[in-house]
Amino acid sequence: MVNAEFFDALEQLEKEKGIPVDYMLDRVGQALITAYKRDNDGMTDNVYVEPNREEKTIRMYVRKTVVRTEDLYEPYEEITLEEAADYKVNPQVGDIIDIDIPTKSFGRIAAQTAKQVIIQGIREAERGMVISEFESKEHEILNATVARIDPRSGSAYLDVVSGGEKSEAILAASEQVRGETLVEGQHVKVYLIEVRRGTRGVQVIVSRTHPGLVKRLFELEVPEIHSGVVEVKSIAREAGNRTKIAVTSHDENVDPIGACVGTRGARVSNITTELNGEKIDIIKWNEDMATFVSAALAPADVISASMQADGKSCRVIVPDDQLSLAIGKEGQNARLAAKLTGCKIDIAPQSQAQAEPEAEPVEEPQTEPQAE
Repeated sequence: MVNAEFFDALEQLEKEKGIPVDYMLDRVGQALITAYKRDNDGMTDNVYVEPNREEKTIRMYVRKTVVRTEDLYEPYEEITLEEAADYKVNPQVGDIIDIDIPTKSFGRIAAQTAKQVIIQGIREAERGMVISEFESKEHEILNATVARIDPRSGSAYLDVVSGGEKSEAILAASEQVRGETLVEGQHVKVYLIEVRRGTRGVQVIVSRTHPGLVKRLFELEVPEIHSGVVEVKSIAREAGNRTKIAVTSHDENVDPIGACVGTRGARVSNITTELNGEKIDIIKWNEDMATFVSAALAPADVISASMQADGKSCRVIVPDDQLSLAIGKEGQNARLAAKLTGCKIDIAPQSQAQAEPEAEPVEEPQTEPQAE
């Protein structure tokens, strides 16, 4: 039915596009059956296509059951004894006969339909590979180029390259950093949030405001984080303004903050530049929550910090002249510290704390030991 060049073309397609030969053979089979259906009033239940990669052949046939002439009711599915004799020696009632279908007999419209099915199969395979490629990169950084800006919605449409294929990503206005102006042709790094499969195709949703972008940037700039020696424990970010990142070291000889800052601040400076001057506070994580909260309020100094009885809030005392610094402009520093630590923070100036009467220590209730 086909020659070896057809199979060679499919193998070349697999090499160039990554579309498996078996997938395309399946689509070819569907196309042939679709063409047969157009020429035979939609009768395809007993039509089969068998490709053979070793022999480089494709066989298409219709399977019919041998019946007596007077019992013939379904000509598409049955064949008389007399007709079966053309395909088998001494046929018997009930025999199954496979009759080859010459595809050259297909009409022009049927052949065109088959061609469209094959072309659609190639497109679907390419789209599927693009989806898989992007899905494997979810929560990673992509390098993108701004293609155009929608003047109505403010969304930016970016060109991203994956697997050698260019695709479009959407950077919604809500995922753009406030005050950052994107222009066509600009190269930017974005964080891949999600790949959506919709009726209009694939949507690659990216962000410039996600805290994950900062984490991935540190992984790119700091080898100790990439190797796992230094670990990022948590991140709190208000995009375009300030980020606090808590890090710890799994090697006592490696200073986690020093590793992130780099020589003369080179590493953190590169990240700040990529984020258009966004300030970054690098905090040393501590399993003792009071100590961690004290560090998280940097650059303010903390006199004392004590966890409250609920275990979810912390009372912090700071020098009077450090109160505004600890709280930050519009409460930003305290808000980010709370996000970073996951702890509610109550900040008080030293003069107020000294004027307050000392609270009586909270005694833990006594409980009877339970029998095992």
